[in-house]
Amino acid sequence: MANNIVIGIDLAGSPKRNTGIAAMRGRKVLRYATIHEDDAIIEFVEAVRPQLIVIDAPLHLPPGRKTLDDRNGEHFRPCDRELQRRGIRFFPITLGPMRMLTLRALALKRRLRRRGYICIEMYPGGAQDVWKIPRKQYGLPRLRRGLVRLGITGLGRGMNGDELDAVTGAYVGVLHTRGKAEMLGDLKRGAILLPRPQQR
Repeated sequence: MANNIVIGIDLAGSPKRNTGIAAMRGRKVLRYATIHEDDAIIEFVEAVRPQLIVIDAPLHLPPGRKTLDDRNGEHFRPCDRELQRRGIRFFPITLGPMRMLTLRALALKRRLRRRGYICIEMYPGGAQDVWKIPRKQYGLPRLRRGLVRLGITGLGRGMNGDELDAVTGAYVGVLHTRGKAEMLGDLKRGAILLPRPQQR
């Protein structure tokens, strides 16, 4: 796993919906796919054996909550509050469809960690805001052009929004391995990776 490859996963809340996944070395996209089942995610990861996996999904519960159904804890994690402070829009993990996504992400993290992989949460929309490039809802061609301006190569012309978000996250992971990303929060209570401003 010391091959300098980072995988980004734009995880869907349900296996019935598309999950984007991408592997990068440096600024080059090595492979990408749209997949559905957790087993397919594991298969992609095992074929690449990355040094780091970054996942667009909550990987920790808010402080004081042992489960999502536990009403005694907070709605927000420290990393969520830092996103708020910076004016970066996000969905609280205890509300609506985020609950299903969180449960799936926690189970997937356990499976990956048992195989020896390091998993850290990322937020592609937040990274795109930092880089001042459009999020996917403002048009996939615009997002793709923004990633190209960052120097990212290997992007397929037919890539969908989930795959482009996976690439976004993978590149943030690459920057993290180079000390050029920041971690909001901490790995015990919940952390989100974001690129440092001007780091490309």
